[in-house]
Amino acid sequence: MKEPSHTIITISRQIGSGGAFIGQKLAKELGMSYVDREIITQAAKEFSLVEEDLESLDEKTPSFWQCFFQSSICSPDVYLPPQLFVPTEEAIFKVETKIIKQIAKDRSAIIIGRCGSHILRDNPNHLSIFLHADAAFRKKRIEELYKVSRKEAERMIEQSDGERARYHQLLVEKPWSDASQYDLCVNTSKIGIDSAIALIRQTIERYQNR
Repeated sequence: MKEPSHTIITISRQIGSGGAFIGQKLAKELGMSYVDREIITQAAKEFSLVEEDLESLDEKTPSFWQCFFQSSICSPDVYLPPQLFVPTEEAIFKVETKIIKQIAKDRSAIIIGRCGSHILRDNPNHLSIFLHADAAFRKKRIEELYKVSRKEAERMIEQSDGERARYHQLLVEKPWSDASQYDLCVNTSKIGIDSAIALIRQTIERYQNR
């Protein structure tokens, strides 16, 4: 197998489908960088924001602060920070696009989310993957990982799917779960996490040897 020099894998995923775990495992096995929070860290520096504040806006629309301002505009008792800078979704996307393209230029990496499949669609060394799973599988995994109730797991799924779909539609103008946008789609509830890792690794290795 060729060295995985500048092979870029983007993973889009439904919450509870095992995306982060699969990405980390593949990165370790293939000797590639795992990129997730690094994007938020770099983007936060660009906007001179605390990382946690930007994370509340990342891959979400409308943003928390926009909703907050809209709900409190008529309430004189609510304190609003003076001259608070809240970047728009478009501004965040522009900065994250620059960061993702630079990472793809610098090193081999597995990049999680943030419309990476669209941003790097013209990169000849890019392979895009979409991970999804059945509702029951996702609920069970979320319950176990986050130690929450079934009802809370359902709420998290509904919220996450809605936010990611709206974010993708707004900035990419294509349905988030449209299989035609990705090189490989895997239902992790059908074959299991370990088999999904093996399948994706085999696909990556064949892609590198093309």
